Amino acid sequence: MSVMTETSQRTLAEPVLAEFHAEAATTRRVLERIPADKLGWKPHAKSMTLGQLGWHIAANPGRISRLAQGDSFDVAQADFTVPSEKSLDEILAAHDESVRDADEFLQRLTDDEANADWRLLRNGAEVFCRPRLSVVRSIMLNHWYHHRGQLSVYLRLLDVPIPVIYGRSADEDPFA
Repeated sequence: MSVMTETSQRTLAEPVLAEFHAEAATTRRVLERIPADKLGWKPHAKSMTLGQLGWHIAANPGRISRLAQGDSFDVAQADFTVPSEKSLDEILAAHDESVRDADEFLQRLTDDEANADWRLLRNGAEVFCRPRLSVVRSIMLNHWYHHRGQLSVYLRLLDVPIPVIYGRSADEDPFA
């Protein structure tokens, strides 16, 4: 039977942080495929433009990690307006900054903070209450993956080769 020393114990956030690092690299690969001359394109009238979606994906980890640092967030106070298209360079720079911000948050997240209740409110009424790390997993990471998948569909519709995300794509095979 092995005994874990205090220095060898992992925090609750460490596996999430490792996943975040891998996914950040994957997300950047997908963002890099955005054609700079198509930022205003959108597949449907109700859809975000390619540039807006790219910006949303780029900014998500940093924005959510800032929200998760508090004890609650009231969606009635939020402005969910996605900014108009930015340049591809601005999208990539926003991604890098957002990843740095989220990384710093996750690096310093203690187990007590990870387990602490975090509340989503609407006009002061509780919508849900979950452990902070659960919010990070569902709203920061899963939300991020959802929109990255959406972006890969946009790219396919524009005949842009899809990079490897989880194994091969129709355009790239990391095993070949």
